[in-house]
Amino acid sequence: MNNHKYAVGVDFGTESGRALLVNVNTGEEVATAVHPYANGVIDERLPDSGVRLEPDWALQDPNDYLEVFKQAIPAVLREAGVDPADVIGIGIDFTACTILPTKADGTPLCFLPEFRSKPHAWVKLWKHHAAQPEANKLNEIARRLGYDFLDRYGGKISSEWFVPKVMQIVDEDPAIYAAADRILEAADWVVWQLTGQETRNLTTAGYKGLWSKRTGFPPSDFFKALDPRLENLVDDKMSRQIFELGQRAGGLTEQAAAWTGLRPGTAVAVANVDAHVAVPAATVVEPARMVIIMGTSNCHMIMSENERVVPGMCGYVQDGIIPGMVGYEAGQSCVGDHFAWFVENCVPGAYDREAAARGVSIHELLESKAAQLAPGASGLVALDWWNGNRSVLVDVDLTGMIVGMTLATKPEELYRALIEATAYGTRMIIETFDAHDVPVDEIVATGGLPDRNKLLMQIYADVTGRPIRVSGAKQGGAFGSAMHGAVAAGTAAGGYDNIVDAARAMARLREDHYTPNPAAVAVYNQLYAEYVKLHDYFGRGENDVMKRLKALKASVLLQGDSHA
Repeated sequence: MNNHKYAVGVDFGTESGRALLVNVNTGEEVATAVHPYANGVIDERLPDSGVRLEPDWALQDPNDYLEVFKQAIPAVLREAGVDPADVIGIGIDFTACTILPTKADGTPLCFLPEFRSKPHAWVKLWKHHAAQPEANKLNEIARRLGYDFLDRYGGKISSEWFVPKVMQIVDEDPAIYAAADRILEAADWVVWQLTGQETRNLTTAGYKGLWSKRTGFPPSDFFKALDPRLENLVDDKMSRQIFELGQRAGGLTEQAAAWTGLRPGTAVAVANVDAHVAVPAATVVEPARMVIIMGTSNCHMIMSENERVVPGMCGYVQDGIIPGMVGYEAGQSCVGDHFAWFVENCVPGAYDREAAARGVSIHELLESKAAQLAPGASGLVALDWWNGNRSVLVDVDLTGMIVGMTLATKPEELYRALIEATAYGTRMIIETFDAHDVPVDEIVATGGLPDRNKLLMQIYADVTGRPIRVSGAKQGGAFGSAMHGAVAAGTAAGGYDNIVDAARAMARLREDHYTPNPAAVAVYNQLYAEYVKLHDYFGRGENDVMKRLKALKASVLLQGDSHA
C-alpha cells in the first residue's frame, strides 16, 4: 500500500510558470509541467489597445498567472496519476519585486475595461526599471532626513523595489493610484486567488518593501515626504500584518480546487520569492554556504547568525530565508540574458550552420569552442552590466563594455569573456560580503544554468577560488515551494513542522562538483584586478560616460517619436 504524500510547488518565472509535484517522503520530483505566459513580458505595447510603452518598462498580464494554475497543475496530476487526496500542500514562489494594483476583492485593475489601456494598471515585472527617478528621489529624501533603513539595503533602494514602483504610479497616473484599493506583490496576489484571503509574506515585505521585523515599515512621515498622497500608503493599500514563511495562508477555495484538480481545503503556504525558496531546496540551512540561483539573472543568498551592514546588497531580513537566521540577498541583473543577447545578435551565420551540422545548439557550440581557450588567451575583459548593475553598485543606468577586441577576436572569445564577466561580478559580491563579516566558504549552485553549461560552472569556481556544489533539485524554486507547502500542511497531514526538517528529509546535492584549478585561479586573479579597475572607474562616478550615452539615446529617441 502506498502511503506516500505529495506537495505541489509552483514557480512563477519571467516568461512562464512551472508546476512540480514532489514526493514529501522521499524528495523525488515526480512530475513537472511548464505553461508559457501568453503575453510574456510586455515591454513594447499593451495587449488589445496597442498603447506604446516607454523605454525601461516591463509589464505582465495577471491572467497568465491564473492560467498556470489551470494548466500546469492538472498536467502534473495527470502525468503522475496521483490521487489528489494524497496532495497535502501547495506552495508558490515568484520573481520579485513584481507588483500590481487591484480592487478590494483582488480584481486587477487591468482586468477592468476602463483601465485596460492604462499601462500603470498592469503588473510591473521585477525588471521594470522605469521608476529610476523615483528611486533616486526616495534615496535622496531618506538620506537627507536621516532614516537608517537604507543600511539594510546596502545604502540604496533599487528602482525594481516596491515603493519606487508605487511612486511612479502616483507621479504618472494618479487616477490609477486612487482607483487601487490594494497594491501588492504578485506573489501574494496569486496566493489570494488560491485561498480567497489576502496575506502578505515576510520575504517580499522585508527585501522589497522596506519592512523590518523589528521596526515595521518606515513611519507615515517618510511616505508623506516622498509625496503627500503617499502618507497613508501602508494603511490604505498595503497591510501591517506580515506572515512568516511556511505558515498556512489558507486552504484552496472551491474555485481554485476546480482550476487545479486538487481538493478544496488543501493547505496553501504563504508566498515566497524564487531565490529564497531555492536555498533550503539546495540543502542550505546554515551560515557561510552561499546559494547562487543561476538563470537569466543571478541571485546570491547567504545567511548569518548576526546582522551586518553590507554595502550594495539587495537587503537583509531576519528570518527572511530560514527562521532564526539573518538572510542576505545580492544579485546580478544580467547573466543568462547576457549570453542570449550575444547569440541572438553577434554570432555569424557560419556558426549557426556548424551547430546545425553537428546537431547541437549554438550555445553548445560556443561553449565547446570557448572551453578550448585558456584563461586570459583572448585578451578580453568585459563588464557584466548589459541590464544595469544590481550588486554592489545598485545602478540600472550602467551599461555593458568589452575591452581588448581586435580584428582577430572570435565569437567564442567574446562568449567566454561574457561568462567570465558574470563570474567577476559574483566574486565582487562575495568579497564584499567577506569584508563585512559575512563569510562565504562554499557555493551551492542551482537554477537553469548549472545543467546547461559546465564551462560556466568551472569558470565560476576558478574565478571565485571556491568549490561549487550543485543542488540535486532540478527545479530549485518549484522544489523549495513544494517543501514550504509540506510545512504549511504540517506533520499531522504527513508534512513537516519546519523548513529545516523538510530540507533534511527532502533536499540533496549531486555527487558531481567543481573545484578551483590553481593555474586558472592565478590567471583569473590578474584578470579580476583589471575588472575591478574598470568596475570602479565606470561604476563609482569617476567616468559617467555610460549614463551620458544612455541619456543622449533617450533624448534622441524622444525627438524621433515627436517627429513621427
